[in-house]
Amino acid sequence: MSYQPYILVLYYSREGATAAMAKQVTRGVECVAGIEARLRTVPALSAQDDDKDTMALHATQDDLRGCAGLVLGSPTRFGNMAAPMKQFLDDSSALWLQGALIDRPAAVFTSTSSLHGGQESTLLSMMLPLMHHGMVMVGVPYAVPELRATQAGGTPYGASHWSTETGDRPLDDNEAAICRALGRRVAEWALRAPGV
Repeated sequence: MSYQPYILVLYYSREGATAAMAKQVTRGVECVAGIEARLRTVPALSAQDDDKDTMALHATQDDLRGCAGLVLGSPTRFGNMAAPMKQFLDDSSALWLQGALIDRPAAVFTSTSSLHGGQESTLLSMMLPLMHHGMVMVGVPYAVPELRATQAGGTPYGASHWSTETGDRPLDDNEAAICRALGRRVAEWALRAPGV
């Protein structure tokens, strides 16, 4: 049996918007032949933060170690990633010491309740630990036509979504297309890496 490389689509979502983005990213990865998507979440730190999707599988550090690439998603918390995602990354120091993720492609995505609620700063905050791991960041180029057309979410730093304060705004067509483009780009970059 041959090894099938995978992109780890790792997210945290309390209300479901970031989970919906993760599913679109996964669809983008799955458009690329020769690689698969592994969709995982991180555990909540308190009962208040429980993900509504009780069927979601929790990631392990071994999922992270074995990935050919990573797409990381979190809702915005005061312009930063959510604490459960930060905790998972903080626990990856053993992988950092081993240099286990060096040169693997990575990308980030986020959802916010307010239109100017820190989408870009959250994306940048998620990039920092990945860069410390030596990962190669993949963004969304303006060649993706939906990036020029979007009126809510989407940045060159990564995919984003505006869910509104009530959380009732689903991904629009542009936001979903940007998520898929991001997943596809990370998968394509992963297959270019030596040894994949």
